[in-house]
Amino acid sequence: MFVTKFNVVKRLEHKHRLFSSMKPSLYNKLWLNRAPVSINAGQPLHENRPNLLKHGELTPGITAMEYFDRRSKLMSNLPVKSCAIVVGAQLKYASGPVFYKFQQNNDLFYLSGWNEPDSVLVLEKPTSNIDDVVFHMIVPPTDPATEQWDGFRTGPVGACEIFNADSATDVSDSTSYLSKIIKRNETVYFDVPVIEDESSDSVGFTNFFLPSSQPTGTKTIMDILKNYVRKGGVKELKPILAQLRSIKSPAEIRLIRRAGQISGRAFNQAYAKRFRNERTLNAFLEYKFISGGCEKPAYVPVIGAGANALCIHYTRNDDVMYDDEMVLVDAAGSIGGYCADISRTWPVNGKFTEPQRDLYEAVLAVQRRCVDLCFANKGYSLHQIHQKSMEFMKQELANIGLPSLRQSDITRLYPHYIGHNLGLDVHDVPEISRYQPLKEGQVITIEPGLYVPDSSEYPEYFRNIGIRIEDNIAIDLDSYRNLSVEAAKEIVDIESIVQNGVSTQPNEDVVSPLEVDYLE
Repeated sequence: MFVTKFNVVKRLEHKHRLFSSMKPSLYNKLWLNRAPVSINAGQPLHENRPNLLKHGELTPGITAMEYFDRRSKLMSNLPVKSCAIVVGAQLKYASGPVFYKFQQNNDLFYLSGWNEPDSVLVLEKPTSNIDDVVFHMIVPPTDPATEQWDGFRTGPVGACEIFNADSATDVSDSTSYLSKIIKRNETVYFDVPVIEDESSDSVGFTNFFLPSSQPTGTKTIMDILKNYVRKGGVKELKPILAQLRSIKSPAEIRLIRRAGQISGRAFNQAYAKRFRNERTLNAFLEYKFISGGCEKPAYVPVIGAGANALCIHYTRNDDVMYDDEMVLVDAAGSIGGYCADISRTWPVNGKFTEPQRDLYEAVLAVQRRCVDLCFANKGYSLHQIHQKSMEFMKQELANIGLPSLRQSDITRLYPHYIGHNLGLDVHDVPEISRYQPLKEGQVITIEPGLYVPDSSEYPEYFRNIGIRIEDNIAIDLDSYRNLSVEAAKEIVDIESIVQNGVSTQPNEDVVSPLEVDYLE
C-alpha cells in the first residue's frame, strides 16, 4: 500500500486509541514496532508524537488557533506601521561541549509555540486591519549534517507550514531580512537585553545568528535599529506582553492544574515513604513528576531538613534527615512549559510534635485566610494580601504563646513575600505591579512561611524549624480555584498518609500527560 502522511497519522491515532483501552498485558505487546513517521521537526508535533499532542495543538494543551489569537491581541495594542521583535534564547553550555537543557525565551514561546534555539520572531502591523498582521520567523536552516549530531530542525519551510508564519528565512539572511522590516516601519517594539559587558555580542546577531563564515563587521541588531528607526523610536515590548500573559486562558489554567495535580499526588507518595537523606527525596519527587505525566521539574527544588529549611532557597539537597526534624520541600513539575509551584512541610518520622504542630497550624491558618481573599471582586492586590498575611501571622503567633513580637520580629521570622504570578515562568511576569488589584484569570501562589532561628530570643522548642505551605490559586470573579489541591496539607491527612499510605497515585501507564480529565 502507498504510504501517505494521512495514512501514517491515521495509523498512529488508531494505535493511540488502542493503547488507551488495552489491558496491561496486551498493551505491552503492542510496543513491539513503530509506524513510520513522515514528519520530523525540532520539537514534538501531533504527527510524530500523538501521545503528547492532540490534533490541532502546536504544544501540549495549546492549539495553533490560541497562538494566533495571542499574536492578534498583542498587535491590537500597537500602532499602525509598527513591528515587534522578540529574540529567542541560545543553547547554554556548562563547559566545553556539555550543554544545559534548552530554555526558550518565554515571550517568543508564548506568541508562537516555537521551542528551538537561535531564532527571532517578528510581528508587523502595516495597516489598521488586524487581519493584515504579518508573522515572520528567522530560524536556523535544515542541515542534514548538523541534524545527525544535534537532532532535527524545523527550518524556515516548517516555520510557515507547521507554525503558520507568513514569511520565514534562515539566520544567514537575518541582517538583510530584519533591516527591510525595520526600515518600512515607524515604531519598533524591542526589549534591549541587559548585559554586564556592553561589548558583548549577545545583544546582536553577529555570533548569535550568523555563521562564522560571515565577514567581520556584520551589523548587529543594535546597528540596524540605530540606522533605520525613524520618528517613533524603539519602545519596550515586555510591559505590553506581560499584561497579556498575566491573564491565563482556560487552556493555560488546565495545564497548570494538571501539573499541580500530578505534583500534588507525588507529594502524597513522598509522605508515605521514609527517606533518610534529602538527595533521595529529591530524586523520588522528580521521578514521580515525570512518570506521572510532567515533562520535567518546573525549577530546581528545595529539599531542606531541619535547620536547612531556614534558608529560603536551599538547593544543595545533600544532607541526612533525622526523625526529630521537619523537612521543607518546594518542588513541582511542568507541562507544555506551564509550571506548578508547591511547598509542603512535614515531620521526617511522620508524626508532629506539639511545637511542630503549633507552628505548622499557625502557618496553615495564615494561608487559609489569605487564600480566602483571592476573589477578583474583593479588590485586593497581591501587596495588600501580603500586608494582611503579616497581620495574620502576628495574630497566630500570639495564639501559640508569642504575644509580644514586634513588626521587625515578624519580618525576621517571615522574610519573604506572600506569593507571585505563575505561568510559563515560575515567577511569572514580574513586570505586573503587586499593587494592582487581582484580576479574573490570574494564577498566583499563596505561600506564607515561618523560619525560627537558633536564637535565645525564641523558645528553644521552636528553634531551627522552617515551615512553608504553598498552593497555586486561580483567581475567579467571586471565587478561586486551588490548582494544587491534591497535595495534602492538613495535619490529620499527612499523618494518616504516613501511617496508611495513599489510594490515589499518579498513573504511570497513561499514554498522554493530558489524557486524564482535569479536576475542577
